[in-house]
Amino acid sequence: MYAPPVLIENEFRATAPVEDLWSFLLDVERIAPCMPGAELTETLDDRTWKGRVSMRFGPVTMSFAGTVTMQERDDDAHRVVLAAKGTEQKGKGAASATVTSWLEPNDDGTSIVKMRADISLTGAAAQLSRGLLPEVSKKLTQQFADCLEQTLATTGVGDRA
Repeated sequence: MYAPPVLIENEFRATAPVEDLWSFLLDVERIAPCMPGAELTETLDDRTWKGRVSMRFGPVTMSFAGTVTMQERDDDAHRVVLAAKGTEQKGKGAASATVTSWLEPNDDGTSIVKMRADISLTGAAAQLSRGLLPEVSKKLTQQFADCLEQTLATTGVGDRA
């Protein structure tokens, strides 16, 4: 089964200034623990990583193993494009996504993190996720944002004291 690609857009506010947040978000090993259900398993080079991610679609949990590659990085615009591909570990399908993220400054010294993901699923993953993907994405983005804020607070990133 194949489902047409799903475009998902999310954003959240972070308390750190853009420059500090940008450096932090590019440190994959530091930021990976904030990605819900994700585990970084190998760093291939400074633009390619292997990992696993588990996602819950209603009553079903699926686990994907795959690779993430940084396709574009624009430090001036604080914009990055990642391509991810993975297969479900029980052979129930595959997933691929192109995720574009960028940071925008707020007048108060905080940042807005914006994300646009173009996600394609095949097999049972496509069938199970139909209609659930936007809601699952919104929930995962909020969990990521909450973890990011906790991590920023404990590491002092963005503190201007």
